Amino acid sequence: MLGNFVKGLSEFGYEHGRNIDISRRTDMLRDRVPPIEEMVALLKPDIIAVPATLEAVAARKATSTIPIVCPALADAVHLGLIASEARPGGNVTGIAPYIAGLPTKQIELAREIVPNASRVGLLVNMSDPKGPPQVGDLRTACGALSLDVVEADASTAQDIPIALAALAEQGVDVAVVLQTNLLLNMSEQIGAIALEKRLPTVFGYREHVTHGGLVSYGVDLRWCYRRAGYFVDKIIRGAHPGDLPIEFPNKLWLAVNLKTAKALGVAVPAGLLASADEVIE
Repeated sequence: MLGNFVKGLSEFGYEHGRNIDISRRTDMLRDRVPPIEEMVALLKPDIIAVPATLEAVAARKATSTIPIVCPALADAVHLGLIASEARPGGNVTGIAPYIAGLPTKQIELAREIVPNASRVGLLVNMSDPKGPPQVGDLRTACGALSLDVVEADASTAQDIPIALAALAEQGVDVAVVLQTNLLLNMSEQIGAIALEKRLPTVFGYREHVTHGGLVSYGVDLRWCYRRAGYFVDKIIRGAHPGDLPIEFPNKLWLAVNLKTAKALGVAVPAGLLASADEVIE
């Protein structure tokens, strides 16, 4: 996603090495807070841009003064990162990739691609701050449709094959994968295992579908990361992050992988294909 962030900066006239310096630290969160503290002390950056909520939490523990911009900031009030979405109040701001009502739409999508589904599997990641709120909403959505729910937690990459196998063994008709850092980063593995287990799967991020997942409906992370450039520009021009309201995407993205559908023997409804923003063949 770094490329989308850089593109977003360029839309506001910033170019690395000319009028802005971007120092990338991909390993700074390996042990969470200590490496960030070291980075802050060494580099003294004007702004810290973090990819998602987990990293925002760690960065906020390291500094309460340096502005932090996060393009995928979820459950920020509950986590104490901001006072409110309209007036963040502290040093954290950004974009919320989690839209109210989205889990219900994902369950409806699951029923659309597997019309007779009665048991829904949830691949969860409860160690990520974004996980628990999504699980609660998905349980509620399933309950409203009288669907049985089976949950399997994957807190590490090593847990993913075991969790997916457990869902398959318990006979779920379709699975929904939560929107978290770990599960997104392991999208290729999840897609391959779901196909091997003959498990139709619904995702929140299109990146899963480009790596072999069946269907996704959710925010477009590419837009979120580009839009982060707006916050950086505002802060550079003197705005305080606490005065910059959290933004929400105004469009959701529907992606379908027809190759995977064929391999799974899933007949994707024509209406769904017609409304898709992205179809992979």
